[in-house]
Amino acid sequence: MEKFRSFLRRKDIVISARRYGIDALGAMAQGLFCSLLIGTIISTCGTQFHLPFLNTIGDFASKMSGPAMAIAIGYALHCPPLVLFSLATVGSAANGLGGAGGPLAVLIIAIVAAECGKAISKETKVDLLVTPLLTIFVGVALSALLAPAIGRAASSLGRLIMWATEQQPFVMGVVVSVVIGIALTLPISSAAICAALTLTGLAGGAAVAGCCAQMVGFAVMSFRENRWGGLISQGIGTSMLQMGNIVRNPRIWIPPIVASAVTGPLATCLFKLQMNGPAVSSGMGTCGLVGQIGVYTGWVSDVASGAKAAITAMDWIGLILICFILPAIISWALALLLRKIGWIKEGDLKL
Repeated sequence: MEKFRSFLRRKDIVISARRYGIDALGAMAQGLFCSLLIGTIISTCGTQFHLPFLNTIGDFASKMSGPAMAIAIGYALHCPPLVLFSLATVGSAANGLGGAGGPLAVLIIAIVAAECGKAISKETKVDLLVTPLLTIFVGVALSALLAPAIGRAASSLGRLIMWATEQQPFVMGVVVSVVIGIALTLPISSAAICAALTLTGLAGGAAVAGCCAQMVGFAVMSFRENRWGGLISQGIGTSMLQMGNIVRNPRIWIPPIVASAVTGPLATCLFKLQMNGPAVSSGMGTCGLVGQIGVYTGWVSDVASGAKAAITAMDWIGLILICFILPAIISWALALLLRKIGWIKEGDLKL
């Protein structure tokens, strides 16, 4: 057993929740962002400005989401070059066979294939042949055996959440908004979770609301400590920057969580805010305004398909209120109250 542990250490194979649930999951979201999400944005610009070459570029980028996710996962797992490059094939197979739940299939299968490839890497004199052969064989074989089932399971769970949100928009608006918002601030990827569950529709709108509440909330309530730099880095960057401060004083998390519990049901019940763009956008919030761009691309698609007559003023009002104004006001007011009663002290939110 000690020899086996020593072998794993030598190969940098760390079987842990952090390595797989945080590092790999976060990297997968970045791979998805750099392929499917960017491709969707480019295609939308092509459609809006009648520039067909942008649609072509966007299509190529979107089709590379499987390889991009797998390679990103391999990078997070510190794969050697031959393993890393071989994961392109694994990602393509897992994503293609996984269907709507492809991202979750890619996450699980790419991790297994990557670790198997790392284990055999440089252990033989024909490494150039053996390492990619084993990595690809394991990945594609697992894709054929497991990806359809993983994809169906993830897709079914996502559909269940979306169905429940349609049936109980208030309750599920609160639950989805709070849970996905918390996931965004934790060192895990809310974007990857939404992508894996294909979370769109009203549930996707609630997820957008929760993520925006965290980012905008922390940016505004910590303005006195962090000024404009903090406002920008948290407001269009990530609220994860506050994780260290949350560990030291969990009470600073109250205002953004309350804000998400308020804006979530408002999004689902009052404004009927839906994310009909890429599912990954549901978990991005105001990061690079990706959540808002995703909602807009969904509007455009719905208008083009006839599902929506037109983009209305109420659509824009709802988007601005849910994503920016209400989170800022609620979080600022609650933080002010918590400062007065001593639950938040000067410097607690300093980055």
